[in-house]
Amino acid sequence: MGKSNSIDQFKIERDRLNEIVMKYAGLGTKRFFNLDSQVYREGALSVKVKEMMGLVGSLVLRCDDCIKYHIIRCSEEGISNEELEELLSIGLVIGGSITIPHLRRAYHAWEELKKK
Repeated sequence: MGKSNSIDQFKIERDRLNEIVMKYAGLGTKRFFNLDSQVYREGALSVKVKEMMGLVGSLVLRCDDCIKYHIIRCSEEGISNEELEELLSIGLVIGGSITIPHLRRAYHAWEELKKK
C-alpha cells in the first residue's frame, strides 16, 4: 500500500471487511453497527463535533483504524488544521505518551487527505 493511496485503500478495505462482517452478523452485531451509525448523526451536538469526539476517543484507545476513519470523517466535516491540533492535544493529554505513535499516524493521514 503506497503512501499516495493509503486513505483510498483504507476505505476500500474497510468496506470489504464490513461486507464480510455483515454476511455473518447476528442481531447483536447488526444492532451494534446500527447504534454506532445513529450516535454520529446530527442532534444536540453537530456531526462535526461528534466526529471530533470520536477521533479523541480513538486516539486515547489507540485504535489506528478508528483514528484513520475519524480523521477522514473530520476532514469531510471541514475541521481546520487548528481544530485538529487542539483535539489531538486533548487526546494526547488524556492518553499520555503511549498515544504518540498513533498521533504520528493521525497527522500522516491528515497530510495525505490535505494533498487531495
